Amino acid sequence: MASSSSAEEAAPPWPELPREITAAILHKLGAIEVLTTAQRVCTAWRSVCRDPSMWRCIDMQNTGNLWEVPYNLEKMCRHAVDRSRGQLIDINIEYFGTDDLLLYISQRSSQLRRLQLVFSYEITGDGLIQAVQNFPLLEELHLYYTSIDAKAIEAIGRACPQLKSFKLNNRWYRQQYVVCDMEALAIAQNMPELRHLQLFGNKMTNEGLQAILDGCPHLESLDLRQCFNIHFGGNIGRLCTQRIRVLKRPHDPTDDYRFDAEIYDYATSYEDSITWFSDDLMFSDLDEDLQFSGGSPCSYENDYNEDLLFD
Repeated sequence: MASSSSAEEAAPPWPELPREITAAILHKLGAIEVLTTAQRVCTAWRSVCRDPSMWRCIDMQNTGNLWEVPYNLEKMCRHAVDRSRGQLIDINIEYFGTDDLLLYISQRSSQLRRLQLVFSYEITGDGLIQAVQNFPLLEELHLYYTSIDAKAIEAIGRACPQLKSFKLNNRWYRQQYVVCDMEALAIAQNMPELRHLQLFGNKMTNEGLQAILDGCPHLESLDLRQCFNIHFGGNIGRLCTQRIRVLKRPHDPTDDYRFDAEIYDYATSYEDSITWFSDDLMFSDLDEDLQFSGGSPCSYENDYNEDLLFD
């Protein structure tokens, strides 16, 4: 008991931890928690949270239920980008985001190496095309349920010649037999330096897969789960096995996939999307300024005056 007591006495209080350790701990909270809670704890933490190096990686992960988020995430994201002062290299945006936000990030983050967009329905292919022109150093682009077409893929490949990892993940629906190799062909023709490719739920066929194998000779991992138009018999199966170090086939388990991998009926999913879209329109009519539940004004009313972030 005595040794335990002395150990507790020897442990420094939170504000007295070395600055780099404090930064490492706070960074694990994510940008939303840092901006709304952590930076208000004490002067030492506030100082760490204002350091541009703290914002080289911005994780805007959230629950996906906008009704549970009492602040304007897009406005908060812009503030986090401003704090990075051009040092941003990695950003993750989930369940929100617009073309305007993406352009804002691109104009202030030319050093970006990794971009992940999850359920960003208001980010379009044209918006992504415009933004990636400012990301010449981008190495990883991961898109989950973010709709883009072959034209956007071509533009991404041309604008980001160092791209090593690309994910274009969708959901497989039970519907009429539909095949489409356009996305696969665009990847094959414009992303020759890829090492890692994930195309969860894609509609491509063996023809598209063959094009990828021919056009992306450096591939090390390939995830084709729920790409049910692909059939691994014959030469294509042997070629994948020989060429790809980490291969996931269409019917492989999805236990390690972070998002919902359930296969839905098309008609039911369409009705659900109409309901969700209507709810989203209702939410967009709310006051655009960041505000807490209950109508209390948030301190993020002015992005450019950091003093307003505190009581």
